[in-house]
Amino acid sequence: MTTAPVEWLDLVNERDEVVGTVTREDAWARRLPVRVVNAFLINARGQLWIPRRTQTKRVFPGCLDMSVGGHVERGESYEAAFLRETQEELNLDLGTVPWREVAAFSPFETTLSTFMRVYEIQADLSPHFNPDDFSGAEWLTPGELRRRIEHGDPAKGDLAELVRRCYGGKDA
Repeated sequence: MTTAPVEWLDLVNERDEVVGTVTREDAWARRLPVRVVNAFLINARGQLWIPRRTQTKRVFPGCLDMSVGGHVERGESYEAAFLRETQEELNLDLGTVPWREVAAFSPFETTLSTFMRVYEIQADLSPHFNPDDFSGAEWLTPGELRRRIEHGDPAKGDLAELVRRCYGGKDA
């Protein structure tokens, strides 16, 4: 049995300033503040590309997820993590599609789990996602996604709140 390599993250204070390093495992076990990036692919019709995590994922297996998500590694910027995670999970080169940062959140000011930057990628075609990350995906309006979660479709922890904060009542 192989063990996963240790992932080192920047430990940050309440102002999102780096104050040390911590392993991913320790950060989550002790609920320490770290950084993540999330992104939503959005098409011209206002639908979000929402993947389902594989059943082999250690946390939130089989759950609906953000289009892209991952930790900011030790010494990495939010934008560099976003570019890396998008390439790893969606096989998508962000130099070929329009994208923008849409929000920044603090776990000290919201009920979200970490410091988080949220990005939006404009794309009308479904990406060729990494099958180790996702088992499938579908295009849903923010309202359709919220209703699915409200009716019990399992979702990653911060998904419903992120959609509410970033897309509010939009249902186009």
